[in-house]
Amino acid sequence: MPGNASLNFTPRFQGTTFDDMVEALTKGFGLFHAWRNGREKPLDWKVGFWGDERLSLVSNQDSGNWGARTAHGSQSLAIVVPRTGALNVALGRTVAEATPGRLLLMNNIEPDWISVQAAPHRSDTLNLNWTIIAQVVASVLETPLIGTMGLAPIIDFSTAAGRLFGSLAQTIIIGMRNNGPLLQSPIAMLNLTQALADLVVRLIPHRLSHLLDKKIHLTAPRYVRRAIEFMHANIAQPLTMQSVAEAAGISIRALEVGFRDFKETTPAAYLRAIRLQAVREDLRDASNQQPLRDICLKWGFFHFGRFAATYRATYGENPSDTRRRSGG
Repeated sequence: MPGNASLNFTPRFQGTTFDDMVEALTKGFGLFHAWRNGREKPLDWKVGFWGDERLSLVSNQDSGNWGARTAHGSQSLAIVVPRTGALNVALGRTVAEATPGRLLLMNNIEPDWISVQAAPHRSDTLNLNWTIIAQVVASVLETPLIGTMGLAPIIDFSTAAGRLFGSLAQTIIIGMRNNGPLLQSPIAMLNLTQALADLVVRLIPHRLSHLLDKKIHLTAPRYVRRAIEFMHANIAQPLTMQSVAEAAGISIRALEVGFRDFKETTPAAYLRAIRLQAVREDLRDASNQQPLRDICLKWGFFHFGRFAATYRATYGENPSDTRRRSGG
């Protein structure tokens, strides 16, 4: 990982009170609940942020000794690069510590809490839209991303993978900070954003990593890929497995065997999974005010009780919980 070059940033907001700091950070991270630990004293904080809805950068500096919990909002991958101080994040029974030299990765809606330790704190956080991660998973691993990805939360810069990932993150941070040159080149920004998401999927350990090794030796045949492409292109249409098989140019039996051997699922289950993901994306969209029943019908779910049970089993929450967290 390169040294901590070009750490200075021009703040968009700065001050000394905790409430003002939280209000400023919500403009970069979205709504969250926060609290202070210990004595109430001036924080002498500053915050800057740049970017767009695909990839943004938040730089913040303060005296630490505070905690936070995500309230709701759009889902993103937070890539936190600590510069000074330390922060802990609780993910279920695991508490991971990020310090200079140890980058933190987390889906922003998954932590139980985040704690910034009592010391001068300075960090840069890249927020990568989770939809981009899901798209790369579908493209690289040829499977829809359902449920948590289970990413390893800590990446050590002393490892080969950490140096590679850290170097790319640092390049993007320097290019974006203070309205840097990267923000003036949409094509470069798009390519580096895609490269960052690709490295997450290919380089960082996660619960689907085993599919990378399998894919090297077992690439799905063209007819399976044609079937998948047809499903995605017609996801909102009434599809039968006969129509999918015909689009792929094979029999239903061959389609079933191909999905079982190369996707470890059935064609019908695969279609249901990508439709379930489409429902979830609609529920996360705070601007989507359609009733849940209409969203279900839109994506081909006609038995609402069965849909709710499947959704809860897949994502660990009710559809209403997803919508509530999105602020819709």
